Amino acid sequence: MGIFVTDLAESTLETLIAAARAVRLNAHAPYSKFHVGAAVLDEHGHVSVGCNMENGAYPLGTCAEAVALGSMVASGGKECRVIVIVGSGDTLITPCGGCRQRIAELAVAGTDIYCVAQTGDERKKLSVEDVLPNGFRL
Repeated sequence: MGIFVTDLAESTLETLIAAARAVRLNAHAPYSKFHVGAAVLDEHGHVSVGCNMENGAYPLGTCAEAVALGSMVASGGKECRVIVIVGSGDTLITPCGGCRQRIAELAVAGTDIYCVAQTGDERKKLSVEDVLPNGFRL
């Protein structure tokens, strides 16, 4: 039996936040020095994480959300149930346009996106529709 978005317990959210904060420290960000971490909960209750990876050939960098979603798929997950994104310091960040589409393609109805500060308790909960209104889905 999978985890459904409506079943998300506060302890599960805290686990996802801790995972995103921890993986953020592994980011490869020598140019911007802006480290981002993401954690995804799939339909099996498995948590996949990712961090941003910059590249000297600027367009070849990879967002934390893309890495986490790719890890989810590589681990056998097909449905993103919740995603947490953590930026640097007290800054709340939202996914870039490309990651908004990636999330929309892998999210189920009701998937929540949590934007969380690295420090403190500030967080913002968004829906896929909030970040990508009228987005393309199959």
